[in-house]
Amino acid sequence: MTYARIQRACIVLTITGLCSAGALAAQPADSPASPAEESIQQKETAIRPTPLKPTSATYTASLDKGIAINGSATRTLEPQKDGTWVLRSKVDSYIVDIRESLHFRWQDDQVIPITYRYRLTGFLIRDRENSLDFDWDKSRVSGTMRGKSFTIGLSEGNLDPLGYQLQLRQDLSAGKTNMVYRVSGKGRFDEAKFSVIGKQKLKTELGTLETIKATKVRSPDSKRETFMWFAPTRDYLLVKLVQVEPDGTRYELNIQTADLSP
Repeated sequence: MTYARIQRACIVLTITGLCSAGALAAQPADSPASPAEESIQQKETAIRPTPLKPTSATYTASLDKGIAINGSATRTLEPQKDGTWVLRSKVDSYIVDIRESLHFRWQDDQVIPITYRYRLTGFLIRDRENSLDFDWDKSRVSGTMRGKSFTIGLSEGNLDPLGYQLQLRQDLSAGKTNMVYRVSGKGRFDEAKFSVIGKQKLKTELGTLETIKATKVRSPDSKRETFMWFAPTRDYLLVKLVQVEPDGTRYELNIQTADLSP
């Protein structure tokens, strides 16, 4: 496996390869729409999102039509005694070990980030640590990414690289079909856009599930494509992710286990 592919595998394993901005990507040639998939043309309705619940889920990863990466990803969401929450993502594989966490408040159906931490170590991979500290009283966020420190202005709705993923899940549960997030990274805020494109039945380790299919919205000339499937009956948990790179390399994440508190 080349160094470039190791880097891209890291992106998919962390389930964070969705942060770049752009416009709607086309359906991948090797992922034709199935008869079970149907177009969504409904108007967004004012529905309260699913309440936050303690959650634990594990995923398996594959590369290029089923070749094993031998990696697994774990995502947990836990309440704290002070009313805040902690979202953690952990990756263990022969390629990399990754630890990512977000301490946040859940207020008015919105993720309000407090601190974000990221650490990557692995074989043929340069160790990396990123951090973000949100100071809402002073309307600024300070952080370090790729060894460079920065401080930038902060405004309502700004998110971190992990929190926007939870916000996406919650916004889908509220009936939204088009979402735009401003995500902090590399000393600036970038837009991350998503759109619901259909419904589809999927066979998973949790059984056959009705899912909502969404895409990462990218620029018209982008050859990278990202698709996600969320299960409404499982509190809109992400159950599958497919990313196709410009060179045709295909990465896939699939749900293995899930524990959602009642």
